[in-house]
Amino acid sequence: MTISTSPVVVLDGGLSNALADRGHDLTDELWTARLLRDAPGEIAAVHRAYFDAGAQVATTASYQASVAGFERKGLTRAEAEELITRSVTIAREVRDEVAESAGDDVVRLVAASVGPYGAVLADGSEYRGRYGLSRAALRDFHAPRIELLASAGPDLLAFETVPDLDEAAVLVDLADEFAIPAWLAGTVSGDRLRDGTPVAEAFALASGSRSIVAVGVNCCAPGDVLPAVRAATAASGKPGIAYPNSGETWDGAARQWVGDPEFDLSITRDWAAAGAHFIGGCCRVGPSTIAAMVRALA
Repeated sequence: MTISTSPVVVLDGGLSNALADRGHDLTDELWTARLLRDAPGEIAAVHRAYFDAGAQVATTASYQASVAGFERKGLTRAEAEELITRSVTIAREVRDEVAESAGDDVVRLVAASVGPYGAVLADGSEYRGRYGLSRAALRDFHAPRIELLASAGPDLLAFETVPDLDEAAVLVDLADEFAIPAWLAGTVSGDRLRDGTPVAEAFALASGSRSIVAVGVNCCAPGDVLPAVRAATAASGKPGIAYPNSGETWDGAARQWVGDPEFDLSITRDWAAAGAHFIGGCCRVGPSTIAAMVRALA
């Protein structure tokens, strides 16, 4: 599937930091997904801000959303399932409004976020991997919510912040099973996934996939992106994707980002030259940075 003929598709940035900047407390274990219930208009406003900044992709507020997580907060299964599909509906409605208002031929997409199993644990496990679950158990976790998200009509799925070889394998298989386009973005430290798997081994999983349209990294240090993108494109034969965080580090125990940002926008051109077709930002990267990225990549 051809998502766009543009040399580079600019993604949005972090949803959580943009919502926090609007005054929302996201320390709840549902993280941004809580606002699907409590303040859906605020999620829409952030999607709109990223489109206004020049992003071509809205990534939905479903990263940490799961039926079990919503049920723990007292919602019924039906209510939980409706909130998960709502994440796609909100983004689609904003995309369509922006496209109608702009009246241009820019391709704007909705990517349904599928975070790793570790995200719903809300303890930083997505930065460690190897949860002690079998591939069958991981499939049982991911398949129902992928089915819900796909039913709402996104343009593609965003398998993101994947720290673990087993989880990556399960997600690639599910993309092909549901026959829906998806990107696969791992989170890395140096030249390895967080579980210690060499990145080339993980990215090679996508080489025979009919549905994976791009492979690369997200929510990692900006300095780790370039070698990972090179490994991703070489091992998979797919276009690359790169959307790191600001360079700060997540402290799972304190539930906060620590350190200083070190996102130098000039290096995004190197990522594009290395084969990254999709470039954006993750946690702590906001609309103003995405606007500057659009200019840097022009």
